[in-house]
Amino acid sequence: MKLSIVIPAYNEGPTIHHILDKVQKVELLNTIQKEIIIVNDCSKDNTEEAIKAYQSANPTMAVTYYKHDVNQGKGAAIRTGIQKATGDWVIIQDADLEYDPEEYNILLKPLLMGVADVVYGSRFMGGKPHRILFYWHSIGNQFLTRLSNMFTNLNLTDMETCYKMMRREIIQSIYLTENRFGFEPEITAKLSRIKGIRIYEVGISYYGRTYEEGKKIGWKDGFRAIYCIVKYGFFNAN
Repeated sequence: MKLSIVIPAYNEGPTIHHILDKVQKVELLNTIQKEIIIVNDCSKDNTEEAIKAYQSANPTMAVTYYKHDVNQGKGAAIRTGIQKATGDWVIIQDADLEYDPEEYNILLKPLLMGVADVVYGSRFMGGKPHRILFYWHSIGNQFLTRLSNMFTNLNLTDMETCYKMMRREIIQSIYLTENRFGFEPEITAKLSRIKGIRIYEVGISYYGRTYEEGKKIGWKDGFRAIYCIVKYGFFNAN
């Protein structure tokens, strides 16, 4: 069995080796193998050099590298990675250090038990560590999740989470179009309409970044998320 780990990267040269170290050290349940797929979305820093240097220093690590010649956005990079995945399951891993790969096994358990097809890692449930940062960001996340739930009839606590693990054939069967952070409400809306799908949620930790530390999402992305929730939850219901 194999887990495909899709890592979209944009200007992550200073941290990309740290997250790859963390992914490499993770020992998955049931000796599941790891397939690491990095998609460089036309970074303007030394991201490509850092990735290639890491590949050279770790030749036995299953890392494949792709790049976009033009910057298209996080959602587009994720789509490229999903198309290349060959594992039994797929998870999205941001190239920064906000999410801990050691928690892959928490998301894997419901899948391995055969009770889930999709598992969301919620930053807002359970007793895991959670860095205290922006109040209005947390209010915004809660608002977007509740609005999404109204259209999907799901009772998620964290629709915007990066950690979404699911069976590969499911995510590869969904036609995705969003190029930026609209990926999260789009995939949630389209998953919710799959007949008989079993979606679970587990608590994870969150080590958020400040904008000085490289955080990229902004208020414009929040408005885009609202648009996507309505678009994919109502107007694209078919």
